[in-house]
Amino acid sequence: MLENDMSEKVVLLKTDGAVGLIIINRADKFNCLSMDVHQCLQDALKTHEENPAIRAILLCSEGKHFCTGADLDEVKLTISSNDSGALRNFVELGHQTCASFEKTSLPVVVAVQGFCLAGGLEISLACDILFAADDAVFGDQHANYGLIPGWGGSQRLPRTIGFRRALDLMMSGRRLKAQQAHDWGMVNYLVPNDKLRLEALEYCQLLASKSAEGLGMMKNLAYSGADLGLENALELEVNEAIKGLKSDDVKEGLAAFSERREPAFKSG
Repeated sequence: MLENDMSEKVVLLKTDGAVGLIIINRADKFNCLSMDVHQCLQDALKTHEENPAIRAILLCSEGKHFCTGADLDEVKLTISSNDSGALRNFVELGHQTCASFEKTSLPVVVAVQGFCLAGGLEISLACDILFAADDAVFGDQHANYGLIPGWGGSQRLPRTIGFRRALDLMMSGRRLKAQQAHDWGMVNYLVPNDKLRLEALEYCQLLASKSAEGLGMMKNLAYSGADLGLENALELEVNEAIKGLKSDDVKEGLAAFSERREPAFKSG
């Protein structure tokens, strides 16, 4: 495993084979999200995207808790400035971070331990696959402080767990234990805390063994078609499937099937 050597950074980069790890490194602040953290997350993702050897992303964090949301000290300072431009920058930067994980062609897996609250929940919802430790706790606490979600939570949460369940969590500010989050479809895999990162990493390595081009097209199809009518979404699928059939990875996959061997897909 390769690692950047700047342990004091708020976000760390590591690589493990074809997997790029992005690690929030503010355990002393419960990994809350400042503007600096947001920018570093975007920069980290871009660094991995520009590395052709990286075929999957694991987002995780150091310490007991995944992320407790926005840095409220920074929020208070931004509000007290009475600068509408600064407020917009704060909200839009968080939106850009979440969008970057959702829009990258690389599959993004997130590993959640402890608290995953408010902005932490929002960033986890922008990832493709969610692993949670059995002691994880999810919630949207914006309503407890007179706030509303600002980084996509009000839109991604209903699309993930359903409209009424999402309104319940957002309006009550209550917390959801990992098992219920799994039952509601927010969590893909529920694992013991001490195996969380290992199992999430192994899953990333599984994804990294697939066709990078194929997974990228599949991800784009799923997100692009989600808000289309079925007829338009199916037409989108037809067009993309035709393009996909012409790829070198499809030729390699079919050859590997015929030759009874593992495919050797080209790098991303």
